[in-house]
Amino acid sequence: MARVEITLNGRGYALACEDGQEQRLRELGAYVDARLKEIAADSVGSSEAQLLMLASLMLADEIFDLRAETQALRSGRPVPVAVHTPAPRAVEEDETVIAAVDSLAKRIEDIAARLERA
Repeated sequence: MARVEITLNGRGYALACEDGQEQRLRELGAYVDARLKEIAADSVGSSEAQLLMLASLMLADEIFDLRAETQALRSGRPVPVAVHTPAPRAVEEDETVIAAVDSLAKRIEDIAARLERA
């Protein structure tokens, strides 16, 4: 099992992942960190737990949009403009991204819960 250090909102987190998944986890961490920075800029005075919760909700919203797009593509229906992404990827890639973001969102929720208990 490999270990990876990611930074979210200026705080480092050591995570375990399967061998070979280190770069993927770093990319996911960078994506989440960018979203956190966007939220932090608009949410002055929010606690870290609140920022993580808001980021989780935003990522969940993206996941729901991707799922709707994937279902529409599979069924042959046109993809609604509000759900359509600017650079569509293959369905398999979308499913991989969805699974990875689901997993990372769960980890963020767990971290936020631990921070609230601390």
